[in-house]
Amino acid sequence: MSEAWLDAIRWTSEGLIPVIAQQADSGKILMFAWMNRESLRLTAAEGYAVYWSRSRNKLWRKGEESGHRQKVLGIYLDCDEDVILIKIEQQGGIACHTGRESCFYRQLQGEQWQTVEPVLKDPEAIYRKS
Repeated sequence: MSEAWLDAIRWTSEGLIPVIAQQADSGKILMFAWMNRESLRLTAAEGYAVYWSRSRNKLWRKGEESGHRQKVLGIYLDCDEDVILIKIEQQGGIACHTGRESCFYRQLQGEQWQTVEPVLKDPEAIYRKS
């Protein structure tokens, strides 16, 4: 299979592209992450989100520890060719490592960030230590 589609992307100087994960049925933005060429290729090939973890400096298959995988229903490139939108089906209803549906759970109210979404599952129960 040709990978010419990957050449159309305007990668950062680090070889990354920002990615927005959106729940396909509701349109809710669940998270933001990064992909490199390999993770985007794997995402397209496998049908599940694979990101590049800058903090761990490695590929990160979303849900590999939590089980909260993201089934990819569509991959979209913006008009400037420098942002990817993936429309997903979030398995388990939790995208955030804090146990919430979305990573965007704090809202600026006045001059303070306020938590506006509940924890659906205690992170300790999601990420059990072996």
